[in-house]
Amino acid sequence: MGRINSFEDIKAWQNARKLVVDIYKATKQQEFSRDYGLKDQIQRTAVSVMSNIAEGYERNSKKEFIRFLYISRGSAGEVRSLLYVANDLNYIDKEFFDQLSDSVLKISCQIYRLIEYLSKEKQVKS
Repeated sequence: MGRINSFEDIKAWQNARKLVVDIYKATKQQEFSRDYGLKDQIQRTAVSVMSNIAEGYERNSKKEFIRFLYISRGSAGEVRSLLYVANDLNYIDKEFFDQLSDSVLKISCQIYRLIEYLSKEKQVKS
């Protein structure tokens, strides 16, 4: 794993940032934009994925970083679940659903690999 000097260097954060843009685009669509509860929830949850990576990193403690990565991964799961609702209600088509779902799953895997790496790392960030 390459050297990480800021949370912006973390691939999972970079991909989560792209996901947020895609979620906001999806929620601008006609029917989706009027379902305020679902729209707001999926937007907040997508933002939570990237925000918790950043917040955990900035805590400057490996233990705290790992804890926030788990929270971020949980939010990624919630985004995936909410995408099913959006797809079931025909707010997004199957192709867009698959694209977004694949993106979230990739981010979740990246977060998990980072957790594993940090858990095995002997050098504690101080």
